[in-house]
Amino acid sequence: MNDRPDAGELLEAVRCFLADEAVPALSGHARYQARVAANVVAIVAREIELEAEHLAAEWRGLAELHGADAEPPSDPGVLRSEIEAWNAALVEAIRAGQADEGPWRRAVFDHLERVVDRKLTVARGSRR
Repeated sequence: MNDRPDAGELLEAVRCFLADEAVPALSGHARYQARVAANVVAIVAREIELEAEHLAAEWRGLAELHGADAEPPSDPGVLRSEIEAWNAALVEAIRAGQADEGPWRRAVFDHLERVVDRKLTVARGSRR
């Protein structure tokens, strides 16, 4: 792990160069591609910054839906694997009609809305 600049600072420097220097100096397709690249760099920076928080929140939401009472694993690989497994189980429960009515339906919708909100925060840089 490096001290300074960290990954976020490096990505911000690239984004600023692209947005503030490259885009104004270019035209046509190259200008468009530089804008796209600046946006991609900003998305990657937000994803890095928010990943741990978002994974833990998704894990907690899934744990609640599945009736588990525990804390998220500290190992990121294990955390991702558990989220993937719980999401697969959630998909199967939805396909089986378990979320068609009742209080669990509302809990599923609330969980999915929070997950989508977090994904939009990464993609757009702001909440709805």
